[in-house]
Amino acid sequence: MTHGSEGPLLDWNSAYVDNWAPWDIGRPQPVWIDIADEITSPVLDSGCGTGEHALMLAERGHEVVGIDISPRAIELAREKATQRGLDADFRVGDVLELDRLGQRFATVIDSAVFHVFGDVDRARYIKSLASVLDPGGILFLLVFSEHTPGADGPRRVTQAELRMAFANGWDVRQIEPALIDVREDYGLDPARAWLARIARTAANPPAT
Repeated sequence: MTHGSEGPLLDWNSAYVDNWAPWDIGRPQPVWIDIADEITSPVLDSGCGTGEHALMLAERGHEVVGIDISPRAIELAREKATQRGLDADFRVGDVLELDRLGQRFATVIDSAVFHVFGDVDRARYIKSLASVLDPGGILFLLVFSEHTPGADGPRRVTQAELRMAFANGWDVRQIEPALIDVREDYGLDPARAWLARIARTAANPPAT
């Protein structure tokens, strides 16, 4: 995860220090396993948490960088990589400042990060993504959809919002229904979500 106006570093780090993060299910979300064959190297896992998705891709032979604002999450991701004998590069950093990585990627995956942002930080995040994704590269974006009942948890996102947010310098190629699993000890059904495939079409990030 990351932070913006919605939450300081301490909030996200405590999710892993105190072990209350409902999204940290100890395995990859099924949707990423289903589409793994579509992903090409190098890959950035934006808001990687404890690294399950990055490690799954590393196991498949991909060059992967994972970034997260939480030092504890990155510590756990590195421990997993060592235990599993996998080569993945995990870094502490803010996904709103991805240009600081000094790298570009053919693929970026976002597993439930975009929906934590309000409108201002959402625009910053899109510009940040544009700074690291190759022209023609693909962003795979998994977000809570408006079909998830209740008001708890992150902001719901509609297809129309996604298409509007990525209107300039991007090509929203597909948006399909998906699910986001929650830790079993929370006793909750999977959240309804959208999985979007979004191509970068311009060489330079759009102005905000």
